[in-house]
Amino acid sequence: MKTAFSPSPIPPPGQCTCPKGSVFFRDSLPEEHKEELIQRRAKELQQHKARTTSVLSRLLFALPNSPLRYPIQGFIVRPLTAALIPGLALYAAQRDSYKVGMIPQRQQMVILTQFRMVSLSVSKGILTTKFSAEGVTVQGDGETELTVESNSLEVLNSLLSNMFYTSTVYHIHTGDLVSFTFENHEAWFPIIIKQPKMPVLYDMGTDISSHVTITTKTFVRYPQLKGWFAGRNLAVSQVTTKYFLWVDDDFVFTEKTKIEKLVEVMEAVPELDMVGGAVQGDQFYFSLIYEEGEDGDGGCLHRKSKMKFHSLPNYPQCSLASGVVNFFLARTDAVQRVGFDPKLQRVAHSEFFMDGLGSLLVATCSHVSIGHQRLKHNNQYIQYRYPPKTDGNMKKQLQFFKNYLKCVRFG
Repeated sequence: MKTAFSPSPIPPPGQCTCPKGSVFFRDSLPEEHKEELIQRRAKELQQHKARTTSVLSRLLFALPNSPLRYPIQGFIVRPLTAALIPGLALYAAQRDSYKVGMIPQRQQMVILTQFRMVSLSVSKGILTTKFSAEGVTVQGDGETELTVESNSLEVLNSLLSNMFYTSTVYHIHTGDLVSFTFENHEAWFPIIIKQPKMPVLYDMGTDISSHVTITTKTFVRYPQLKGWFAGRNLAVSQVTTKYFLWVDDDFVFTEKTKIEKLVEVMEAVPELDMVGGAVQGDQFYFSLIYEEGEDGDGGCLHRKSKMKFHSLPNYPQCSLASGVVNFFLARTDAVQRVGFDPKLQRVAHSEFFMDGLGSLLVATCSHVSIGHQRLKHNNQYIQYRYPPKTDGNMKKQLQFFKNYLKCVRFG
């Protein structure tokens, strides 16, 4: 059985390809509301893109043999606060005069002038300098376009080392692109505008009970019809420990259920959000392969069972995946951010990991296991455990709209 992930080439832009055997969600839409739903979905996608994309997503290229030095990564400023731009400098051969320009990006490029400068502008920031000296001319100080001219390279670089950027629009996380030009050389570098977050820390205490809260689902949820995922949200919202362990009500703790070992993995790899174990020796896991596709049709998703990416460094018994079995240790705040969709009332598992794709870093481990009671279920349980076809249609319609999917393949 194939268990390792094989990298695939980047799909070309355009429509994504649904694997053979896929479920097409458009077929589940009610005919009388189909066009209206499609239009509302398209509108919501544009709203989503407006919230989640910025100039920081733009692809930039560094030209060879540039005499300009500038920050290429990690320059972060607070909104509406002046910050020194680090590392600006010009390295050029000796000449009578030097002239450089540095201008944040705008949507449209201005015509190239006779001074061989490219002028750009943006409403998100201004450039200022607190340096003054003889033999240097500054134009545009305190504006979106700034030009510096000097007959001394040393003086010019002293001024560049005292250049400040101030965003003029309050935003908690956005960015700006700065153009830095000299003669026919032009460089671009990003500025991240970000409101710092206060850390939210958990006191781990001294014993396992202060590390982990055990949460479980029970059959009681079914008669009330409030829903499994709504109950999960409520349960996780009450957790006060750093981690919680999710189990089913028919699981049995054994000598192999060493919660401490899962905590050890999570503490050793802080980037992880969730670690799954094995149930009755079955290490269920899967990987999600997602292509965004075109705006009009939506994306394509392939859920590949028993497919993992690669082993976790220093923990060969653990591997990275997209989803795990219903026995897992999770970082409380990470799962709270993703949440469980309360529209999914009865049977749902993969749907949570679909919502968490790109937000949750998940691993599966074979060295921690839990038992499973094999009980005879009564008719009432079976009635609610295996919902009618209408429930499946509702999930398809939900994924069509909420996840902007065209199709999904379960394999």
